[in-house]
Amino acid sequence: MISRRNFLAGSMTVTLLGSPLFSTIAEQKKKRNLVIISLRGGMDGLSAVPPIDNALEKYRPDILVRKTLPLTSDFALHPSLKKFYQSWKDGKAAIVHATNIPYKMRSHFEGQDLMESGGHKPFAEYTGWLGRGIEAAGLEGLAIALPMPLLLRGKAYVDNYFPTRLPAPSPNIMRKISETYPVDSKLRSTIERVMMRPYSMLSGTGSRKAYRLAETAGKELAKPDGPRVAVFDINGFDTHAAQGGANGEHADKLHNLDKIFGRLRDNLGSAFEDTLIITLTEFGRKIEQNGGNGTEHGYGTAVLMMGGLIKESKVFADWPGLKRKNMFEGQDLNSTIDARSIYCSAMAMAFDTDFQKLKRQVFWNDPLINLQDKLFSV
Repeated sequence: MISRRNFLAGSMTVTLLGSPLFSTIAEQKKKRNLVIISLRGGMDGLSAVPPIDNALEKYRPDILVRKTLPLTSDFALHPSLKKFYQSWKDGKAAIVHATNIPYKMRSHFEGQDLMESGGHKPFAEYTGWLGRGIEAAGLEGLAIALPMPLLLRGKAYVDNYFPTRLPAPSPNIMRKISETYPVDSKLRSTIERVMMRPYSMLSGTGSRKAYRLAETAGKELAKPDGPRVAVFDINGFDTHAAQGGANGEHADKLHNLDKIFGRLRDNLGSAFEDTLIITLTEFGRKIEQNGGNGTEHGYGTAVLMMGGLIKESKVFADWPGLKRKNMFEGQDLNSTIDARSIYCSAMAMAFDTDFQKLKRQVFWNDPLINLQDKLFSV
């Protein structure tokens, strides 16, 4: 029985997704966990992973991150990401910089739609790249959210569940309600499916604090017969004002993200070695600060990755630099790596599925690059 939970904590949700077919279809395959953390609002990659470049101080005199953690001779890390940094020192974290989905119009609504669908045109797709990847890998999903996240939607069977804080309904009442509908009614079959769930799924007594969600997700992912995909959803990265440098609005959001990194690693235990955690965001921020000591919507950003499946601690980038002539439209960090190459490579590795197959069936055979050998240890 696959455990299914969805937790909601203000601006954060997490979905655990398992496969009842894992024991039959993928019995010979080693269970690898894939954790997706969506950072909604546009995470500032130049603040999270600032390049060591004097030009950045010229563009961001009031929000420059001055007390950083050292990564390489070219890049540093925001001090709020201490747990991530520990994994970096252990050889279990990596970063892809100057990357983004191929979307350049700076709208949250359109950008987040394409971040989840992996498509070419906003609102043109009704399935998500992860949902299509699950289908291509021959797995079934049990996604838990209300409504179903676009990222997880696909043609494969996916049930959904949303927790409540109300008392569990009486089984007798549920049965009587069910019996008022025809045997072949979809509503009746839905009620009967809900009645088969464990009592814990009906009572809604779990903690909804972010770090508690990560603890529970880690424990569930660590189970041999547990879920193999977790999707976190965090809002609040739209820092138009009071963004701050080492401290401030953006630093607080990165600290929350770092707590998730840390609690996941602690509670995964040995399963951390068979786990990949990656972040998504719809776009980055403009290079120059605005009049409110914040940043406007931009283009290129950074993807953070952590887990035992990381090949080595390294910043992967075809770095465009911060000279005006190399910026996107003269104002944004350019994107030189299609982030969908990272997504496709991550699924190919985690689901033990051919990259070219996923590229065809999930990303319309777009010219994506197989990064498995560069990024992952398997």
